[in-house]
Amino acid sequence: MTVTSAVEASLVLSTSAAYGEALDRLRAASAAYYAGENSPLDDASYDALRLAVLAWEAAHPGEAPESPTGLVADGAAPAGDVAHTTRLLSLDNVFGPEQLVAWDASLQRRLGRPVEGGFTVEPKLDGAAIAARYRDGVLVRVVTRGDGGHGEDVSHVIGSVAGLPERLPSPVTFEVRGEVLFTQAQFETAQEVRAAHGGAPFANPRNAVAGTLRAKDRPYRLEMSFWAYGAVDLDGGSFLPVGATHAEVLAAVAAAGVRTTADTPAGLHVVTEVAEVQARIDAIAALRPGLPFGIDGVVVKANSADEQAAAGLGSRFPYWAIAYKLSAVERQTVLRDVVWEVGRTGVLAPTAVLDPVEVDGSTVSRATLHNPADIARRDLHLGDTVTVYKAGDIIPRVQAPVVELRPDGALPVPLPAACPNCGGAVDKSQERWRCAKGAGCALAPLIEYAAGRDVLDVDGLGRTYVKALIDSGLVTDVADLFTLTEEQLTVASGSARRGAKLAEQFALARSRPLSRVFCALGIRGTGRRMSKRLAAHFGTMDAIRAASAEDLLAVEGIGPEKAPVVVAELAALAPVVDKLVTAGVNMAEPGWTPPSNASDGEAGEVGGAGAGGAEGEAPAAGPLSGQTVVVTGKMTGRLDGWSRSRMNELIERAGGRAGSSVNGRTTYLVSAPSATGKPSSKAVAAEKLGVQVVTPEAFADMVTDFLL
Repeated sequence: MTVTSAVEASLVLSTSAAYGEALDRLRAASAAYYAGENSPLDDASYDALRLAVLAWEAAHPGEAPESPTGLVADGAAPAGDVAHTTRLLSLDNVFGPEQLVAWDASLQRRLGRPVEGGFTVEPKLDGAAIAARYRDGVLVRVVTRGDGGHGEDVSHVIGSVAGLPERLPSPVTFEVRGEVLFTQAQFETAQEVRAAHGGAPFANPRNAVAGTLRAKDRPYRLEMSFWAYGAVDLDGGSFLPVGATHAEVLAAVAAAGVRTTADTPAGLHVVTEVAEVQARIDAIAALRPGLPFGIDGVVVKANSADEQAAAGLGSRFPYWAIAYKLSAVERQTVLRDVVWEVGRTGVLAPTAVLDPVEVDGSTVSRATLHNPADIARRDLHLGDTVTVYKAGDIIPRVQAPVVELRPDGALPVPLPAACPNCGGAVDKSQERWRCAKGAGCALAPLIEYAAGRDVLDVDGLGRTYVKALIDSGLVTDVADLFTLTEEQLTVASGSARRGAKLAEQFALARSRPLSRVFCALGIRGTGRRMSKRLAAHFGTMDAIRAASAEDLLAVEGIGPEKAPVVVAELAALAPVVDKLVTAGVNMAEPGWTPPSNASDGEAGEVGGAGAGGAEGEAPAAGPLSGQTVVVTGKMTGRLDGWSRSRMNELIERAGGRAGSSVNGRTTYLVSAPSATGKPSSKAVAAEKLGVQVVTPEAFADMVTDFLL
């Protein structure tokens, strides 16, 4: 089998031989998936291949009499021996607004008039369809879709599917239909359990579900999740209201105690016009990166039962429903290499080098691998076909290999025997390996980080000047920055003017708050926010240095694993801290006062600064008190050039809570109007949720007293 690249999106079959080969690949991909194996094609490549096959068949009528494309699952799904109550069909696809409008036009032709009962819009969950039968309130059978007429009995999963209870509050009889899937958290757990039992990793959550549904003899059980998208009466019963709309059917299912798509964060929406349908599709697409499970599209249905009946059914899908496919966030490509870099704290960070592939609108050639233990758990080999996942602005990550496509002789990803930066020893005591020299190994990244706007804010100290200072031997740690003379800075920068400016910047940096100074030390697990919490809780560097690991546990976000690391690394940095003190660098948090009930020597908290609270906890007063603010895009006006971290600090100073994504708790979204006129995904989500969107200029007016 071969791997399909991103170019297959424009695949055109020009000969009958090419058509035959494409059909074979289509059958093989479907058969692998429905057999519970890892498919040789990702969803985007499968869709592109199928469209090419359909296009060839349309151009050559009568030349493909045995084509399976008119069958459910392309005829590849095991039929099983359980007859469905009524046919359980697939959905046809559209891939853009124009095709959606064309589908609406075809529906109107079938009805002989425009749709009068409106449309429903709900997420297309990326899992496997099942029918679950309840008799007298007890779940008695679960059946796969199969060929649409018959499915396989997979009742062994009863009791391991969240959202599909074994017993309902009322003794009702009906059949519920929906999607079973792994949430991202369940998928990660499933990978760990499977690895612990010696199983090969799942390529992705969708294939994992297909395999888990059919596996009856595993020595372990994996929890999955279910959301219903429909229901039918069973055994001649009358559970469903006569003439109920689709939305009313799902409401009845929910009232019976079964979870439905209306219960997902994306929800179920009833609209009247296709233009509104498109707006809802865009809103659901905007929510996609934050959903706890995968969706590969949005389902649109005629809401009226009478109009559904009038539109009718095809051999493979109903004419009254359509799946609007979203851009792929998951693709398959080949892992060519793994490169190791050393971060500012000495951590060895692996990055996957991939054959370029288009994912979610961008070309991906590198992706995240977390640590050596994670690489081993995922059983990654060089040359593997791997699944790469990316959603929204999230950095792409490698999920797992498609083991069935592993080339002969492929070797496991080699792990570094020595530090890739300095060649020294590697500390392997934790999952994230680290150079034994710690931050001293990656001095340049640490100095650049410390000089950044969000830390010491030394304007003008760029990478070139940092390298010159390190190469000259003048800078061996962060504290050496404050011992530099104007003459030394002039030589390093090559300009007397730049040297004088840098000297002024270092003079200003001496007065930065303790939280920023502490952050500049580069201790693991103490970025800007954690450093703010530590400074807010203890108030002075002396108090932090005197704190034990047990004392640190009182700071929100520091647990029993992180606390001793902070204590040990801070102790190791004692000479650096002493040099900072000697250089006159501030070692206290402005405005800090001990709490009234603290005894002498006890660490206190910053009054009115939300000290020691949870991440993003709001101060007690200010124009944004009790409000959550999310920032997106480039700032303008008085906030022009402000970074996201600087904006978050402003929000917190003004009494607010800085959020990272728009949700029901968001008060304001700060966003400049788009130059293209197309709203950002966060702006779309804000409109859907009724969140007020304000411009950077308006927001600056709201918090003008807190601008620094």
